[in-house]
Amino acid sequence: MEIVSFEKRTFEEMAAKLDYFVQRMDDLCRQHGEKKAERWMDSHAVCRKLRISPRTLQTLRDNGTLAFTKIGNRTYYRQEDVERVIVDVEERRKEAKWKGKGI
Repeated sequence: MEIVSFEKRTFEEMAAKLDYFVQRMDDLCRQHGEKKAERWMDSHAVCRKLRISPRTLQTLRDNGTLAFTKIGNRTYYRQEDVERVIVDVEERRKEAKWKGKGI
């Protein structure tokens, strides 16, 4: 473990700048709409929800069907994006069903 120390005045300056930054972010969020936490899913949860394998999930990422964010060694997906993929797949199935019936 490494210990870093610095002057009290320096710490207070950093704390004040951080408080100012937080204040500005809150003001910007208020100006541009309500703050809402997005719901994120990890790869395992997405595979379960879509009933697909990890390899199929990789294909969805590779071909741009499903947006993702990598943080460190983990991959996350917005719940809204996963829901959109479900709707798209259901629409394609309906279209294929209608085409198969010759309608």
